[in-house]
Amino acid sequence: MAPAVIPSLAKAGLEVVIEAGAGSAAGYLDADYAAKGARLIPERSEVFRLAEVVVQVLCYGSNDRTGKADLPMMRPGQILIGFLRPLGSLETIQDLCATGVTAFSVELMPRITRAQSMDVLSSMATICGYKAVLLAADRLPKLFPMLTTAAGTITPARVFVIGAGVAGLQAIATARRLGAAASAYDLRSAAKEQVLSVGGRFIELPILAADAEDVRGYAKAQDDTFYKRQAELLGNVVAESDVVITAAVIPGKKSPILVTREMVRRMAPGSVIVDLAAERGGNCEVTRAGDVVEEYGVTVIGYINLASTVPYHASQMYARNVTAFLLHLLRDGRLHAGMDDEIVRETLVTQGGEIVNPRVREFFSLRKI
Repeated sequence: MAPAVIPSLAKAGLEVVIEAGAGSAAGYLDADYAAKGARLIPERSEVFRLAEVVVQVLCYGSNDRTGKADLPMMRPGQILIGFLRPLGSLETIQDLCATGVTAFSVELMPRITRAQSMDVLSSMATICGYKAVLLAADRLPKLFPMLTTAAGTITPARVFVIGAGVAGLQAIATARRLGAAASAYDLRSAAKEQVLSVGGRFIELPILAADAEDVRGYAKAQDDTFYKRQAELLGNVVAESDVVITAAVIPGKKSPILVTREMVRRMAPGSVIVDLAAERGGNCEVTRAGDVVEEYGVTVIGYINLASTVPYHASQMYARNVTAFLLHLLRDGRLHAGMDDEIVRETLVTQGGEIVNPRVREFFSLRKI
């Protein structure tokens, strides 16, 4: 929670306690929080003891390193808000249930107009798309823009983006700002207009996806025959590109392989692939999650959680999204978690020792309640 949102929370009647040093790595000092009216608490356990609502970035379930240490500090009825990775592991969701917390997963925010200001995934995807292009530009042994120099004209780099969601569109826009020639492909035909609007060229393939997107606006998984044909058609475009950025993620499922090892082999030495789907297995066959590998002279970047590399603005955006969500939950000075509200119903995962989210229950084949 960035200091700038604290006055809004205080005005709504909420007292804010912050773990001392929580914002320092993102560029927010304890003094900044105190100046805005927050109360600094030295001990993490004391923050959990005092708080009726705990807001985190990576909660247990998403935080694979230290998240489990928070479980003993949680209590029944306490509200937890943050990234939970609700479709990742049933065991972690059951662990949260055992604490009795009322847990909200920000990843599950519905893509509806009134929830737009709370859409954390879109905020973080914006950062990932931007940073992916910078990483590629840094690794590529070519300049991005067309330049007219004393040594002649340098042609612009060719950037190809696969998956024109929020991250992909931001990658296109950033590549264009740097002067590259950007093109994109998405199995959703509706993405064409969006790609054109940010200055990209839309690549159309003579292949149709069945049910390309779900009711939430996310791409739906296709069968193996579709992906095989898609790879055949994309191969030439990938081979001609200097940079390929893949951003095709299917919520709750392994990312589809869109760039095969053979396609990597056909790319020119020095080319760069940035795989934004690395955490879910990757869109590129040679991607190694959290690492950089080189195959056939091509650099493949599989970093995860790119938003954390821009912590100042990532925190600012996250804080604004979560504050909007908190204020939405607040009625008559109290926080309400009624299932009659679509935003609550879609994001509420655990309550009263039960997994109450219909989508999560369906995903893990739990009986209906």
